Amino acid sequence: MPPGRLPVSTHWVPPDERRNAYDFVRDQVRQGRQAFVVCPLIEESAVIQSRAATQEFERLSTEVFPELRLALLHGRMAAAEKDAVLDKFRRGETHILVATTVIEAGIDIPNASVMLIEGADRFGLAQMHQLRGRVGRGAEQSFCLLLSDDPGYGARQRLKLLEDTTDGFALAEADLRLRGPGDYFGTRQSGLPEFQAASF
Repeated sequence: MPPGRLPVSTHWVPPDERRNAYDFVRDQVRQGRQAFVVCPLIEESAVIQSRAATQEFERLSTEVFPELRLALLHGRMAAAEKDAVLDKFRRGETHILVATTVIEAGIDIPNASVMLIEGADRFGLAQMHQLRGRVGRGAEQSFCLLLSDDPGYGARQRLKLLEDTTDGFALAEADLRLRGPGDYFGTRQSGLPEFQAASF
């Protein structure tokens, strides 16, 4: 972490306290800050039960934060459109940016003080550590709120690790230990590799 930068205060928010998380985001915006809301999917899926960016953008814009200016950013958008959305956010014309993991790296918005990660149990620890690195880049204390509609015991234990440490190497090692490396040449995201002659 660069000298002088404050660690991002990270908290898991139980499902019944979701409204409190929204109130916290609203309060930060009233103080002149900005926020990210990150979703694991672009659109709703019949296979994966998790919040999707396009639907969350509509819901948050109309039901939760109708008084604020929100924008949507995801990987299927044209490069020029993505750049325009980010430029507006950077200039402070947008209060909340609803996005997928397209913002995981290379985004520097010092005024953004809150990262709200939806479906946090769907992400690896190392990836969430990267995501929360998008906040805490200014002088103010920043926050990362981890939301999950139905986290199991194992997911809750993983999220507790993220709450307790800001060491990216330690989190990556814990992630590998808990989830396994997955397939090197396939689609499986976790589990132990199945080598033909080198399994142990």
